[in-house]
Amino acid sequence: MRGVRRWRVRVLRVPRERRRHGLGDDGMITSEYALGTVAACGFAAVLYRVVTSDMVKGALEAVIGKGLDAQF
Repeated sequence: MRGVRRWRVRVLRVPRERRRHGLGDDGMITSEYALGTVAACGFAAVLYRVVTSDMVKGALEAVIGKGLDAQF
């Protein structure tokens, strides 16, 4: 019963207008989710193109090679 009272006190502290329309934005709606997915895929495609470019590939191979050839 104490938990119910605590919850009720918290709810009553929220302004009436917010109680009527919901406590807040809990997540994305479908259109926002779709737009976010498309943006993430676009970013992934650009990142893939950059990482697989010859210049970056050569730099990564050099860093990895340097790390493997290090003296311990």
